[in-house]
Amino acid sequence: MDVTAHAFKSNVKAALKDLQLQRALSGLPTGLVAQRTAARAKLPEFEQLRDIGRDIKNHTLAHLDLYLEAWETKAKAAGAHVHWAATAADAREIVLGICREANAKLVTKGKSMVSEEIALNGHLEAAGLEVVETDLGEYLVQIRKETPSHIIAPAIHLTEAQIEADFRRQHTHLPKDRPLDEPVKIVSEAREILREKFITADVGITGANFLIAETGSSIIVTNEGNGDLTQSLARVHVVVTSIDKVVPTLEDAAALLRLLARSATGQEFSVYTTFSTGPRRPTDPDGPEAYHVVVLDNGRSALLDTPFREVLRCIRCGACMNHCPVYGAVGGHAYGWVYPGPIGAVINPAIIGLGEASHLPNASTFCGRCESVCPMKIPLPGLMREWRKRDFAAGGGGKVGRFALSMWSALARRPRLYHAAARLGMLALGAAGRQRGAFRWLPMAGGWTRHRDLAAPQGRTFQQLWAEQKRGVPR
Repeated sequence: MDVTAHAFKSNVKAALKDLQLQRALSGLPTGLVAQRTAARAKLPEFEQLRDIGRDIKNHTLAHLDLYLEAWETKAKAAGAHVHWAATAADAREIVLGICREANAKLVTKGKSMVSEEIALNGHLEAAGLEVVETDLGEYLVQIRKETPSHIIAPAIHLTEAQIEADFRRQHTHLPKDRPLDEPVKIVSEAREILREKFITADVGITGANFLIAETGSSIIVTNEGNGDLTQSLARVHVVVTSIDKVVPTLEDAAALLRLLARSATGQEFSVYTTFSTGPRRPTDPDGPEAYHVVVLDNGRSALLDTPFREVLRCIRCGACMNHCPVYGAVGGHAYGWVYPGPIGAVINPAIIGLGEASHLPNASTFCGRCESVCPMKIPLPGLMREWRKRDFAAGGGGKVGRFALSMWSALARRPRLYHAAARLGMLALGAAGRQRGAFRWLPMAGGWTRHRDLAAPQGRTFQQLWAEQKRGVPR
């Protein structure tokens, strides 16, 4: 997909003016956020389970080479073809080669963010293959020629009216007067369209939520069953995944699955949790004739000896973006690449470069909600802060921002001058904002006050209040 992370600020302006997008995003607090809260409340050991999940991933990353080798050995013993891809280009060529070897014309796909990361669909289509997304959300964005705006809900940015219009535009062979005024009717129409694709597909491509070293298996979780149909009906099943998806044992996978569904959609478990281990055996009633797994690095191994190693614990639940006030205001497309929200603000600079994605770590108020809900306890605000430090050291931040920080630094190194300036500033701002108690505009703060009030100070600094408390002065 095209990278527009460098245009984040202009993307944001367009998103804030998009009334249909704002209507679609308004459902986040009462949808995915409320569902996670309810699921969390029903599991008393949830916090303990978060610690277990974090420790499983930390252990695996500390011995990643050993577990990947163990998984490969088991996978090959079960009949899998394992392919290692250092870069996105390598992965694309490997998948295309598999499709050509199978003389494929039609490829069905389950939802896979890694396939988005390597821009797989466009590469296969350019080679003459028909590629059909089978997850309903992915199908919706595909027919709109868009990219997913969310990790688990690709079409969360669309309203029902937009979906109905797209179906009428795309499915011109169906009666024009058919009713599409209810979600069940839209789902039924999609099922009818996709059924033929499932049956006639030559190659089915899925992602993998986890790879299990103990058994050589891959796991996918879905709520529609499209992943099962994609991988079992086609002659060839191709898994496109990444090195950080491996876990040691089935028991470890079970612990992470309990966290994944609750954090993502508020379910105890996804409707379909499917384990795949090799191709169809002679005694199996169905399944693919061949089973390939393409394992992508694409910069991940370079993170292992850096502070960003912790981001490799991510299990792609989307909880951080569901709870992020920035994502809730602008949606996923504004981030300009595959991974939006707080997790994207950390992962994207690592993969596409800080020069391209320097705006993203700054798209945060550091409220900390993302870290508080992350099932893997990834310190996302701290990692975004680390990217900010690196960007500043490389000369980023803009002239105004760098000047403001240099002035603050000069004051901070001189405590008496700092406290005097703070008292003067508090008095001036307190007097200016006394009438309303808040500001709707301030110099150098327009980005904040354009969409919210900034509370006016009361005229005393923290140091003054602390000194008064020590003297016993009543407030």
